[in-house]
Amino acid sequence: MKYKNDTIIIREFTPEEFPLFSTLFENENVTRYLPYKTPEEYREMFDKALADYQESPFSRWGIFNTQTDDFVGMCLARVFLDNPEQVEIGYTLGENYWGKGLGTEVCKALVDYCYSLHPKKDIVAVTDLDNIGSQKVLLKSGFNRIENLAREDRELAYFILQKE
Repeated sequence: MKYKNDTIIIREFTPEEFPLFSTLFENENVTRYLPYKTPEEYREMFDKALADYQESPFSRWGIFNTQTDDFVGMCLARVFLDNPEQVEIGYTLGENYWGKGLGTEVCKALVDYCYSLHPKKDIVAVTDLDNIGSQKVLLKSGFNRIENLAREDRELAYFILQKE
C-alpha cells in the first residue's frame, strides 16, 4: 500500500525501521487497549509485515508525517481472522498524534485500499470496549457498531462498513 496526502504518507516499512515500530509500543497509553505482546512478539510482527509485502496485498504499514517525515504510527489491513469473508483494518498512532484527525484519514485510506482489492467484501474493525476514541473515529468513518465480538478472554467492540 502506498498512500500520500498533505498530512500523512502510508508506506511499507524498511527493515531498518524496526526501532520506530517497536518504540511505538513502549508507550503504555498507546498499548492500553491492545493485547499484551513481548518485545519478541513485536519483532515477529514486524518481520511478518516485511515478508507480507512480497506475498500478499495485506500487511502492516508505517504512517509518516508528510511535512517532517516523522513516524506517526502503523496501520494494517488483513483477512479478518473471525470471518475470512471480511477484511479487517486497524491502526495505532503515537500519543503525540492523537486528536488531530489522523485516525480518520488513515481509516479512509485503508477503506479505499481494501475496496480497490475486494470491492464486495465488508470491512470490519474491532476495538477494546473502553477505547472510545477509536470507536468515535470508526463511527465518523462510516462504520456501524454491531454486537460485541467475544474472543478468548475478552470482548471487543465490533464495527462493520457494509458495501452497498
